[in-house]
Amino acid sequence: MERLVRSCYKKKSGYVFAKKAEDIAREYGMTRIARLASNENPEPLSPAALEAAEAALKTVNRYPDERVNVLMNALRATYGDFHFVTGVGMDGVIETIIRTLVEPGEKVAISTPTFSFYALAAMGQGAEVVTIPREADFSADPKRLVNAAKDAKITVLCSPNNPTGNATPIPVVEEILEGIEGLLFLDNAYVEFSGIDYLPLMKKHENLVLGRTMSKVHSLAGLRIGYAFTPRWLPPWYQRAGTPFTVNAVSMAAAAAALGDTAHAERYRAQVKRWRTRFTDEVKYPVLPSDANFVMIDVAPHRSDEMVEELARKGVVVRSCRSFAGLEDHYIRVSVGEDWENELFVKVINTL
Repeated sequence: MERLVRSCYKKKSGYVFAKKAEDIAREYGMTRIARLASNENPEPLSPAALEAAEAALKTVNRYPDERVNVLMNALRATYGDFHFVTGVGMDGVIETIIRTLVEPGEKVAISTPTFSFYALAAMGQGAEVVTIPREADFSADPKRLVNAAKDAKITVLCSPNNPTGNATPIPVVEEILEGIEGLLFLDNAYVEFSGIDYLPLMKKHENLVLGRTMSKVHSLAGLRIGYAFTPRWLPPWYQRAGTPFTVNAVSMAAAAAALGDTAHAERYRAQVKRWRTRFTDEVKYPVLPSDANFVMIDVAPHRSDEMVEELARKGVVVRSCRSFAGLEDHYIRVSVGEDWENELFVKVINTL
């Protein structure tokens, strides 16, 4: 019966996950592993978020609020009078926006190398995926991007970009918005670590969506909460196309409470800023400039998987960048973790 599987999935692999710390611990007989592969916040969720989540557990015999009012109210209290949509992680938001707007055969343009799920989600909707390579320094050339994406239904740009870490300047984003005919989905999963504020663009452009996540700065990766700032016209259609009850009651309550705990977020932002500098200064391999909570490192003449395996043998899990299409096979991505994890990484990689 495998003949029933769609041909697009037979031709391309799915999302490539980083090695699991638990698997490496078992393989090498270790009890403590530095987990620096998945861009997670190593700090547990805030006490306020934990308390809200525990209270919400008492209600899970009922379906959650389909309007996600608790979270919507918290988002407006935090950011002001914007329009929002929510989903199961940033992935869920991306998938639903593509489902809402893209007919089979229509074009989705993606600036690469970048997060692979954009192409997987577009492919799943039957879209024609067009990739626009970044420049040698991994910046996005607005003229090149607009020329390739002018007639695309959706153009996807990640800023700060995963896995390269660099952010796209606001004037470049604005030039893209003014040059394309369709929607720009600007993935801001790591924007809290950048110091860049793209929100003023929402007041000027009705073809912009800013995607965000609670997984990084707010320590809620395991609860899978994504949201986006959208133009006024989009939410009613998004709701019509969306899967019912995607945001569960526990995640909703925890996310709303986490938005109010600014001290929790600020601690990790400070940790990221400090360790990006230390990685740059102390690692013997070239560390690319980063506006995210990770850095990308050029480990040539080593190959990506080779370096990941050597680090794993020493108790450090990082991400190989080999699976990022368009990226040469000598880069690794390293998240900012706890002090002991970061220190172990620096110590080990400088011996390799």
